Amino acid sequence: MANSGLSQNEAQRRLAEYGPNALPETPPEPGWRRFLRQFQSPIIYILLFALAFDIVAWASEGGQGLPLESLVIAAILIINAGLGLYQEGRAGAALEQLKAMTTPQVWVWRDGQLVHIPSPELVPGDLVRLEAGDRIPADGYLRQAQGVLVDESILTGESVPVDKGQGEELKSGTVLVRGQGALEVNATGPKSAMGQLAGMLGGIELEKTPLERRVEVFGNQVAIAVLILAVLIAVLGLSLEGLDHFQSVLLFAVALAVAAVPEGLPAVLTLTLALGVERMASRKAVVRRLSAVEALGSVTVIATDKTGTLTENQMQVRELLSDKPERALLAMVIASDAEVGLEVGDPMELALYDYAAGQGLDPKEIKNRYPRVDSRPFDSEWKFMRVTTNENGKTTSLLKGAPEVILQRCRLSSTELERWQNTAREKAAQGFRLLAVAEGDGSGEENLQFLGLIALWDPPRPEVPEAIRKAQAAGIKVVMITGDHPATARAVADAVGLPPGETVTGESLESLSDQELQQLMSRANVFARVNPEHKLRLVEALKNQGQIVAMTGDGVNDAPALKRADVGVAMGQRGSDVTREVADLILLDDNFATIVAAIEEGRSIYENIQKFIRFLFATNLSEILVIVLGYVGAFALGLRDQAGAILLPLTAAQILWMNLITDGLPAVVLGLDKNPKMMDVPPRNPNAPLLDRLSLAFVLFAGVAKGAVGLLLLWILPQRGLSLEATRSAVFHVLVIGQLFYTYAARVAHEIPPNNAWVHAAVAGGIAIQLAVAFVPAVGETLAVTPVSAEGWLWISGSLIVILASVFVFTSVLRHRFLERRA
Repeated sequence: MANSGLSQNEAQRRLAEYGPNALPETPPEPGWRRFLRQFQSPIIYILLFALAFDIVAWASEGGQGLPLESLVIAAILIINAGLGLYQEGRAGAALEQLKAMTTPQVWVWRDGQLVHIPSPELVPGDLVRLEAGDRIPADGYLRQAQGVLVDESILTGESVPVDKGQGEELKSGTVLVRGQGALEVNATGPKSAMGQLAGMLGGIELEKTPLERRVEVFGNQVAIAVLILAVLIAVLGLSLEGLDHFQSVLLFAVALAVAAVPEGLPAVLTLTLALGVERMASRKAVVRRLSAVEALGSVTVIATDKTGTLTENQMQVRELLSDKPERALLAMVIASDAEVGLEVGDPMELALYDYAAGQGLDPKEIKNRYPRVDSRPFDSEWKFMRVTTNENGKTTSLLKGAPEVILQRCRLSSTELERWQNTAREKAAQGFRLLAVAEGDGSGEENLQFLGLIALWDPPRPEVPEAIRKAQAAGIKVVMITGDHPATARAVADAVGLPPGETVTGESLESLSDQELQQLMSRANVFARVNPEHKLRLVEALKNQGQIVAMTGDGVNDAPALKRADVGVAMGQRGSDVTREVADLILLDDNFATIVAAIEEGRSIYENIQKFIRFLFATNLSEILVIVLGYVGAFALGLRDQAGAILLPLTAAQILWMNLITDGLPAVVLGLDKNPKMMDVPPRNPNAPLLDRLSLAFVLFAGVAKGAVGLLLLWILPQRGLSLEATRSAVFHVLVIGQLFYTYAARVAHEIPPNNAWVHAAVAGGIAIQLAVAFVPAVGETLAVTPVSAEGWLWISGSLIVILASVFVFTSVLRHRFLERRA
């Protein structure tokens, strides 16, 4: 396909004139609106009401002095909104980076050369190379067409593909399901068919992942329960103290609700997912849907292709077995679609060109000498391709395809047929990929003359055996599904360490009932000579067994199987546009080991989510115990503050401060943990609760331990001579610093992860800020913190040692139990 296309300078000029070839996008939301959106929460509404109420009460009393509680609430609201805005922006930036990595690429002629450019850089007048599986990137007309079949259902609703010939129009968004062609672009971006359609449809919002929805439902249930508790506390307080203390009681109840509700959980969850998929991208696995991250941690079966995934996809012709090598060499060059000399096209066909050139032929000169008259493109349904050309005034057809298909179309004696079939089996058993070539008169595809066998070698990737071993150790079964010869598939399976098992062909699958297939799936791990329909049936069978399936694919016909799988995995280098669009995960290097790395990262992300859920709920439980039981105890003991109200174990401002300093940054940095041993455990049950039994045990023990120590201090310290205000301040310090140290305890409930400098920085920074509250009077006064004596600090230090020692001992027991379960 020799064309010059536009010059690079002219293309740049037209890009400036017509704009990028991209669908209209909704303008980004202004920063001020995103900031205000951080206040759209029922809990925040309550805080805003409390802030307004406190300001009105302060003003009605004459506005003497500063309204410290109002200022503290306002500051906490602004800081919390700022943290939310940062988390949202960080997650958005990560997802935008992933979006840029998955931008479609197209082959286009520029300055007489084929170059690979992002689809948005296409301009009217460009000449685009198209092949099966490509989504048409812009409107245009076919300058060249070879067996082009287009699926236009996205625009017309008609499911039957349409034949297209030279000069006919193609619309952007449609799919080339078969053939090859060259498209001359005449409309891009908003002026194209898909651009106009997108303008009518408007934007589409991203759905939340199943995990995010579960967390949201769970958080709402907790919020309702805590709000009910806060209302009961408010009613109890008013009944005990009367309307004279309405303001303080109301603020206390609101602060309790804020302290107990994990309102930051959804934001931390989204940020952790986004940071996790950023790490996946650095390992060559690009996530297209966040929901895939959750599914990755539960995968029990990887159904993988062979070529390019388990092997290097660096084809080399090792041997040409032919009685007519000159004609066989001619056939392997003419019956190929790759671009000669440009390294563009199927790696197998590029290897055929290289071999022919090594035998003294010039593939480009042969292509020019024998132009195509007619062709039948390769399709997995018939497993061969045909090119018809003129040779010395005679029409001749050259075919290339699967040996068993080509041999059956040739006029061979039974002895010759058996000889070539045995040769094919022997070479396939040695791991070679085999092609057969033949020729016939006219446009015929039967009664052919057999020209020979081509043995291609595609070495297994050296990292694959270790990746398969790692997957199996993690409780994941690996199944090979390939279109290659059964003997080739078995040889490669043995080379990469797939365990012995039955090798099943697609033809034999067709004779099995669903029940027989279910039984076979437990014995077989290699499926050869399968077509896309077989792949879909295999995925269905695995899912009917209750398996969580990750399925790889690259051809246009693989899309149904990828959509049906729990995690569809597309090839980034050799995959079609259609498979990349329906896939959940794109492998930038087409490597099986990258799938295993993505599963490991998915498990690690979920483990980090478990960590901050453990952390948040353990700390919130301790706060609730101290606040509620301390309030009831103060009433029972008749403890009252200087204003005559029942002594609150913590003031409203202190509760809000604790929530800000401990539930924000420490929870976020847990999402940066690495968990290298997560592939030593079986896959996670996708229906498992957010908190497993061990995590729930941690929450209960750690929450009760700190809460109990805090309550004991409320009882003991006044007897040691500390004032009630100093006692409250001491408990405040214990709760805040203890919660910061719980960041470490929450990390090690399952395993001890590697060092994380961000965790150290977050904990150290939080403690430094809290010590400033304790020792800088100007800061402490805003939170009603009273200086604590040296003896008080001894009690604080001792209490922290007792809390942390007991929790870490309990955590080591939990970790031991977890390791026992893993073993």
